[in-house]
Amino acid sequence: MGALRRFLDRLSESDEARHATEIRDWAATISNSVRIVDAPARQAVKIAGVIKRMTVFPMQGKESLEALVSDGTGEVVVVFMGRRGIHGLTLGTRVVVQGVLAEQRGERRMMNPRLEFSA
Repeated sequence: MGALRRFLDRLSESDEARHATEIRDWAATISNSVRIVDAPARQAVKIAGVIKRMTVFPMQGKESLEALVSDGTGEVVVVFMGRRGIHGLTLGTRVVVQGVLAEQRGERRMMNPRLEFSA
């Protein structure tokens, strides 16, 4: 009966919930990474997640690229100053970012983090 229950639960599960579970499971395999929900502010952390949204601010002299990274437990906005794009960085890309988390207007942000692409 347990297998049938799991199957029926999986059928009724939303795509978003299933995707969040897959991201959480993958992020847990990245060594020394911290879940976003547990990541402390104002300390260097390593976070594994998926790019959920990207925004380019093309102001002359102040351009930046912002990407929303989600690991299934929370979200962090990573900001790359002086960039309009990063080759290979697209929606759905799995990334590992390292940097210092900050709270700004109720939003968790990381400025100019070290970025690694992951499979």
